[in-house]
Amino acid sequence: MSDFFSNGWGIYIALVTGVGIVWCLYLLFSQRKTNITYKPDGSVDDTGHVWDDDLRELNNPLPRWWMWMFLLSCVFAIVYLVLYPGMGTYQGTLGYTTTGAHEASVNQANQELKPVYAKYMEQDVKQVAADPKAREMGQRLFLNYCAQCHGSDAGGAKGYPNLADQDWLYGGEPDNIKTTLIAGRAGVMPAFAHLEGGQISDVANYVRGLSGLAADQLKSARGAEVFKANCAACHGPDGKGMQAMGAPNLTDKVWLYGGSEAAIVETVSKGRNGKMPAHESILTPEKIHLLTAYVWSLSNVKDKASK
Repeated sequence: MSDFFSNGWGIYIALVTGVGIVWCLYLLFSQRKTNITYKPDGSVDDTGHVWDDDLRELNNPLPRWWMWMFLLSCVFAIVYLVLYPGMGTYQGTLGYTTTGAHEASVNQANQELKPVYAKYMEQDVKQVAADPKAREMGQRLFLNYCAQCHGSDAGGAKGYPNLADQDWLYGGEPDNIKTTLIAGRAGVMPAFAHLEGGQISDVANYVRGLSGLAADQLKSARGAEVFKANCAACHGPDGKGMQAMGAPNLTDKVWLYGGSEAAIVETVSKGRNGKMPAHESILTPEKIHLLTAYVWSLSNVKDKASK
């Protein structure tokens, strides 16, 4: 019922459900007896429905077995709606929810898998990453929880970092990766609305030049001053970034949103907001440990046959 805007919808659904069951019971008991009417010639009266000239629908009572089945179905519906949710916002006496059932199932599975993960929890991330079986387990976790954004090959996409290279926004050591998985990250590039269009174009050319890309030298020279006044605080005076705050290195030819002048102009003028969700409430510590080892192995373990 959380999808509805007011409790009125819950009352409406409860009324429709309740009235429907009452109507079914009324229909059942109102039709449980029917007097068979005989015509003067001895034939049985019918409902007036005739098919194929001689196939008549007689007005006979409903079969007893059918009536009992109908009644039991209504009783079952009433008992079910008392025990389980179904009458609008009423939660049922058992307090059952699909969310609760899912969480119980997940918790049970996690408890059953703890012995499987136990030996890896005793090892550090680099030791786990050296184990082919552990990497296979980590890969399956990655495909389930990370591939939707970073791709099945961890190569990333526009706005989603490549995890298989040596370029890290917040650091590529195991502790950095684990912190990212546990707490998430929120990268914010503010919009520089106070800059004029010409200044933004100038700084875009300067930034392209930092990576050795083609740039207008005149604009780049002017953009250096714009960069120093507006960008160096986060990206550093040399443009090599600052991992402590997730400010990317602008000199390595790795672009999260594209390295064209148009893409950089858009980034500077409109800003960017990248969010890596926290997985602490989604994954167990054991799974995070294995997943950390797998992600670290993507750019550090030479034998990638398991990937």
